[in-house]
Amino acid sequence: MTNLEIAELLRAVAASYELINANKNKFKIIAYERAADAVEHLSSEAKDLWDEDKLVDIPGIGPSISANLSELFKTGGSRHFEAIMKGISPAVFELLDLPGIGAKTAFKLVNELNLSSAKNATADLEKAAKEGKIAKMEGFGEESQADILRTIEENRRKVKRYLLPYAENIANEVINWMKEDNSLVKADALGSIRRKASTVGDIDIAVASNKPLDALDRFTRYPKTSRVLEKGTRTASIILPGDVQVDLMAQEPQSYGALLQHFTGSKHHNIALREYALKKGFSLSEYGIKKVRDAESKIKKFPTEEEFYKYLGMEWIPPELREDTGELEAALKKQIPKLIKLSDVKADLQIHSDFDIETSHDLGESSMEDVIIKAEELGYEYLAFTEHNPSHSRHTENQIIDILKRKSEAIGKLNYSIMHKKDNIVKTVKSRIKKVFNSLEIDILPSGELAISDKALELLDFALVSIHSSFDQERSIATKRVLSALNHPKVKIFAHPTGRRLNEREGVEYDWLQIFDECKKKNIWIEINADPTRLDLPDFLVKEAIDNNVKLTLGTDSHNLQCLNNMQHGIDVARRGWAIKENIINCLTLEEFEKVLK
Repeated sequence: MTNLEIAELLRAVAASYELINANKNKFKIIAYERAADAVEHLSSEAKDLWDEDKLVDIPGIGPSISANLSELFKTGGSRHFEAIMKGISPAVFELLDLPGIGAKTAFKLVNELNLSSAKNATADLEKAAKEGKIAKMEGFGEESQADILRTIEENRRKVKRYLLPYAENIANEVINWMKEDNSLVKADALGSIRRKASTVGDIDIAVASNKPLDALDRFTRYPKTSRVLEKGTRTASIILPGDVQVDLMAQEPQSYGALLQHFTGSKHHNIALREYALKKGFSLSEYGIKKVRDAESKIKKFPTEEEFYKYLGMEWIPPELREDTGELEAALKKQIPKLIKLSDVKADLQIHSDFDIETSHDLGESSMEDVIIKAEELGYEYLAFTEHNPSHSRHTENQIIDILKRKSEAIGKLNYSIMHKKDNIVKTVKSRIKKVFNSLEIDILPSGELAISDKALELLDFALVSIHSSFDQERSIATKRVLSALNHPKVKIFAHPTGRRLNEREGVEYDWLQIFDECKKKNIWIEINADPTRLDLPDFLVKEAIDNNVKLTLGTDSHNLQCLNNMQHGIDVARRGWAIKENIINCLTLEEFEKVLK
């Protein structure tokens, strides 16, 4: 079973517990939902971790669920899972994929409409709605029937997850529209957007206003709105072109801190925070904090998150860290790390220019001169040109060497101009840019060999290596492939290491501990690729790399000038992985970088 299939199974178990007795099984429901989330976002297959006896080490997988999964991997089934789900039609679990349909609603629809087939449950439900059968059911009606039809249609066209920059742009446009209202005190994106997750499921916004109803009215008048889904006294939802849903929550300024904290999440962070608060005798909500056993106590309100966390004896926790991976313990000890920020970065270490290197991959669109000027604007001190290697299938070794010699000469001329401020090449560059490095992004072939020879490698200041083919190799073979490629002394960076493409392609599976060990031994760095379609190394592996004392780099993988602005996305990933500037190589000054390069 894939991680996604296992996650779906765990969610089905959670739904089954809800149908059996939601109140009695409350904590089991939470535990299985949390385990499902944890498995879905693993970088390695859960089965591989089980093979290594590391399943219980996954955050959210306790001994009980681990034992049930072990039985699943051993025998192909779990007696516990089967017992819990017994008597519940598979069609129920199919309908749970539809937004707004919970376990009890799905159960009622399946049983009263005789939707017996899991494969066709959604189609059969749509047919029943079009025939008017749902409206006749107790507790539904014409409006509910129309909502179900609309949900099915929207779900059919809906992109499951949005890339972070796309969701951010939509949220920021709405926020800017809202801020034109003078009664608005503050506005923020919520959830995965605020936590800077690589993909986003929901676009949620919070506003602080002395006139919440006026704020909701303004939100529903947003010019790009296709349809208003609902508007209440505290919340409203709109549909934008492309069937993008945006939800707004309004709160008075004196309680805004609690609202912001509550809906930023993550779910696991909030559960852990609530459990801690309960031990202290407090109950948390989006309105504030209240004493549990004091019926006369009034809710304590907080205009800021800082005050909210301080009341619980904690430092403020940056949103990127709120995933229940140790941040509460650190906040209680006043040991939240000083996370890396964009201004700490001194260089971009993966850039593709338009230098004609005769590659079989895509060439950059911007000249080296234009890139240098842009890098100056971004405040960098140095940078690396890392075009893809010349096509090894269309060139002889001597031809590749000739191409790389031409590139080396071009880099040499640029550095001479930078140093002496001569010619028109760097006329607009001030004193910040001090050097450009001659590098290359080299294919790791399926065999583990590099796509250019040792003699060609010697022409470079350093090399990046990466995988662009054969993504489905077995874990052990893929690991050996990478370890072989890291052998050459010119290799310094393992670039976009998993090879994943968000919403398109899963990453390659490796034994990461072996790779981390090799990187430490040979002073090789692992890249956090800031391309929004990659964001690779993923955040949880960033944390593992840091815990294993492996140094990281940041690169935009730019193929044009606009892409050079993507560095912030790499910073977001680094911050989610608990990175401080000392963990990132290109936070070093040029002088420091040249020392570690040697």
